Amino acid sequence: MALDRDLFRRPPARAMLAASIFSADFAALGESSRLALNAGASLLHVDIMDGHFVPNLSMGPLVCAAVRRVCPDTFLDVHLMVTDPKAFIPAFVKAGANSVSFHVEAVKNPKELAAFARSLGVSVGLASNPETPTSAIEPFLSDFDLHLVMSVHPGFSGQSFIESTLEKTKWIRERVGARARIEMDGGVEPENGSRCVSAGADVLVSASALFGKPNIAQAAKDLLDSFSSSSRVD
Repeated sequence: MALDRDLFRRPPARAMLAASIFSADFAALGESSRLALNAGASLLHVDIMDGHFVPNLSMGPLVCAAVRRVCPDTFLDVHLMVTDPKAFIPAFVKAGANSVSFHVEAVKNPKELAAFARSLGVSVGLASNPETPTSAIEPFLSDFDLHLVMSVHPGFSGQSFIESTLEKTKWIRERVGARARIEMDGGVEPENGSRCVSAGADVLVSASALFGKPNIAQAAKDLLDSFSSSSRVD
């Protein structure tokens, strides 16, 4: 199937599973990525951490480029958890990113940076941490293809889902309607997938709940079944 570069620019028929390679087996990253895609993931989520904006380091453009070589027809969704996203965006676009999200907490002018990223040919997302109020993102709701709601504190996989972030998701969906994607990132499991979709999320990131299971195919099925067990609230 050919790469769909506009994946985030139109409403999906159903909520999509984004496989976060942060929890994949780095000794077999290509194989793990293909397993997740073959099991039903619609895209790969690439978490970038600089050790400053969040207290952890993850991967750089070379890893993103390697994943692109192995998965040439896959949508790559890069999430920049970094202090200076503008410095990173061109390198990740060159490495094969199709969408780049950065944090509202990290930049002074999100609209200007969104225009810069979009000029490089990618979709653009605005991320916010669990404790960040909706007032911080409200001025920019119409400037982004995607709004990423962190449902854990950024930086580490395997954290528990923060239920209060569902209210933020619902608040965003009520205001953007179908014109933007809403991505829920952190602690997404079959036990809460239905609630995420009901609140308005249509892209759900899974890391340890997918790659941390002994059977990735079954884990993906369980997640997707939970997504489809609820109707989205627009």
